[in-house]
Amino acid sequence: MEQPIIIARHIGKSYGKLQALRDVSFTVRRGETFGLIGPDGAGKTSLFRILATLTLPDDGQATLLDKDTRADYASIRRRIGYMPGRFSLYPDLTVEENLRFYATLFGTSIEESYDLIRDIYTQIEPFRKRRAGKLSGGMKQKLALCCALVHKPEILLLDEPTTGVDPVSRGELWEMLGNLRRQGVTIVASTAYMDEARRCDRIAFLMHGEVQGIDTPEAILTRFADILTPRGLTPNRPMEQDNPAIEVTELTKTFGSFTAVDHLSFSVRQGEIFGFLGANGAGKTTAMRMLTGLSLPTSGKATVGGYDVGTQSEEIKRHIGYMSQKFSLYDDLTVAENIRLFAGIYGMKPTDIARHTDEVLATLGFTGEKHSLVRSLPAGWKQKLAFSVSIFHEPKIVFLDEPTGGVDPATRRQFWELIYKAAARGITIFVTTHYMDEAEYCDRVSMMVDGQIKALDTPAALKRRYHAANMDEVFREIARGATRKSD
Repeated sequence: MEQPIIIARHIGKSYGKLQALRDVSFTVRRGETFGLIGPDGAGKTSLFRILATLTLPDDGQATLLDKDTRADYASIRRRIGYMPGRFSLYPDLTVEENLRFYATLFGTSIEESYDLIRDIYTQIEPFRKRRAGKLSGGMKQKLALCCALVHKPEILLLDEPTTGVDPVSRGELWEMLGNLRRQGVTIVASTAYMDEARRCDRIAFLMHGEVQGIDTPEAILTRFADILTPRGLTPNRPMEQDNPAIEVTELTKTFGSFTAVDHLSFSVRQGEIFGFLGANGAGKTTAMRMLTGLSLPTSGKATVGGYDVGTQSEEIKRHIGYMSQKFSLYDDLTVAENIRLFAGIYGMKPTDIARHTDEVLATLGFTGEKHSLVRSLPAGWKQKLAFSVSIFHEPKIVFLDEPTGGVDPATRRQFWELIYKAAARGITIFVTTHYMDEAEYCDRVSMMVDGQIKALDTPAALKRRYHAANMDEVFREIARGATRKSD
């Protein structure tokens, strides 16, 4: 029997008092697609960094291509590709400049490796002169994948490669990975999407730094269903009054000759959970920036909480909550210090801040973490804290820009329980997401394509209209008509 291409034996890794990995062992066969899944803080990224020779294990041994990660790291690095969880390329370099830079590092060229990256690169080649920082989420990930492949690696390590990517682009990326596997590339990938986990030959489930099981996707997802595929929430709450919290009429934003947002018109009721969906590059972020007072419209009108986006942007900022796509709290402050800082910005009294802080932390189960630095918290905890901070001052409207990106299923469900509680208090929730199961939790959903809203209704009505079993099918049907791939 052929020797496995990756062998991990009793890997252990600690950071101070935190035991990130404990006695982790597994093998990966040549040509296999092997998945790593598990809750936030399970140790997946630490394991990737060890396999990529970026950090050393405290205990145990890892070998790739019969080479030890301690002794033969230089040899391993020439033969593997690594795509970290965060966008790792140079935002000020163009698509082409990034790719040529990485090719040069490995002593090769785009032309020499073109056969391997053709399927991916042809989709971003029309934007080869655009700076990488200006690409949409899906296009950034495709560029990062090209850069990881440009030297023709034998092993590809992918740490949550589709976080922040819309369902259509996610599907395209995994089809590309399937083509790479057929060309002999061994793939190890982590993911928070269980439909992607099902595309793997085998998956390892990690929790608290330990391997809980290794088996086929269906076997693991069945065995650990409570954690990996938790029962969904039931949207069964009374709707609030018809008073509009947000009113939008012919809202438009252009950048030169490019129309990012094209005559949007819709309204959101007070206390409604409104899903604002669309493919990467559809114009969602541009529209949200106008509604939150961060960008002025080119034409059209919109009011948020009764304030005009064109003339009263500062009033809007004071009366809304906002949670950005990227984690927005301060890592080097404690939990309590972050709350006190943001509550103070919104003008809350110190006595109210102190009282409400204890209440919020008790609700979150974070009482013991009050004086912990935020950087020490798992990703899912950070997201729940960021949401609680965004509504700490009890705004009438809160904007959530992909708040659960990269968060495991069980934590995402807990996050939506917080959203439901906020909506029950009359707070209007305006949320973007690439998880289509979360779209099912919204009262109404809009679907943007090429800067325009192509559909807006309840999830149930949209599924009936498009003869779809779920919102993922609705999204794919509507997004099929998109003509542009980047903002």
